[in-house]
Amino acid sequence: MRKKIPVKRAIVGMYVHQLCGNWVDSPFWKPSFKLSSTKELKSLQSSNIRDIWIDTNKGKDIDEPEKVNIDASLLVKVSQPDSCTEHSACFEEELENARRIQTKAATVVTSMFNEVRMGNALQTENAIPLANEIYLSVVRNPSALISLTRLKTKDDYTYMHSVAVCALMIALGRKMGVDEDTVKSLGMAGLLHDVGKMVIPDLILNKPGKLTDEEFGLIKSHPERGWEMLKESEDVDDIARDVCLHHHERVDGTGYPEKLTGDNLSLFAKMGAVCDVYDAITSNRSYKDGWSPAESIRKMASWKNGHFDEKVFNAFVSTVGIYPAGTLIKLSSGRLGVVTDQSNQGLLKPIVKVFYSTTTMSNIPPKILNLAKSSETITSLEDPATWNIDLKPINGF
Repeated sequence: MRKKIPVKRAIVGMYVHQLCGNWVDSPFWKPSFKLSSTKELKSLQSSNIRDIWIDTNKGKDIDEPEKVNIDASLLVKVSQPDSCTEHSACFEEELENARRIQTKAATVVTSMFNEVRMGNALQTENAIPLANEIYLSVVRNPSALISLTRLKTKDDYTYMHSVAVCALMIALGRKMGVDEDTVKSLGMAGLLHDVGKMVIPDLILNKPGKLTDEEFGLIKSHPERGWEMLKESEDVDDIARDVCLHHHERVDGTGYPEKLTGDNLSLFAKMGAVCDVYDAITSNRSYKDGWSPAESIRKMASWKNGHFDEKVFNAFVSTVGIYPAGTLIKLSSGRLGVVTDQSNQGLLKPIVKVFYSTTTMSNIPPKILNLAKSSETITSLEDPATWNIDLKPINGF
């Protein structure tokens, strides 16, 4: 039987059927081989290869951890950290409001975009109060709604992506010290930035395979198509039009549609580019599964010199954290936890819900832990699939 595992869980005696990554990153000259020594194992784990396929019929199997089944009744009351007083509302306190807003947003945005699909003029009268509700939720606690929108499905991606970018733009604007009225405009810009996709056929938007040049050209026309719609609406301001037209531009001039460089891009367009990419790469799409929030931040950091404005990107990282909400981590105590919120005392010290012990390989009563007030540290990022963990019930979703 063949299975894909993280390199960090490889052991001597396993038969490596295939390495996941570039051939040049491999320390071995053979594509398939048996790990026969500790030296070979260390060589593999110190390489740039992240995952491997093993054949359990030819070598050792991975020691699977016990499947984590969280008792939902344990999640009803969870001890809160002292840091809740540092925020207008704790993550779990705001989650119920965020759920209500998400439900309303699905209806409002779907209806608004469907009108455009049918060839009617863009109607924003319901979007304006929705954007204000999203603004108020983000002010109370940004992590709740941002985490909830990240759990969108492949089918509702086009609509909920707009809600997610709205929340991210508001959170980023507040972090960068933008005035309140402009922050609200940024939220509306996030909500409308992809409206041009509504004239692109679903078969192309949701195509699981590689796009043809013609199809990709059609996709790349959506910023201009959206701008054409927004310029006809009296309820939409210049910030929304700017973000709609330029959220796929890159600071090195390789973006589209106008190939503008950093100096020619507005601050708001640069913010839209970061928020749009982050939500896109953390979401499951028809053609690929999303990366984890922390892995996405790492990927974006490696692209930032060409893709993003450095000041805006650094502010974004400060907004969502190096370990964004929804990240599964392992602590120095051996406990597993999921990041629920950011602390005001450093990017490396988020607020975490611990729920499982890797020492006893068993559930533990969930507890909210503020790492800024704890001697514990994060020792590693963990893949939920490796531990057979569904983070939705753990997060309270």
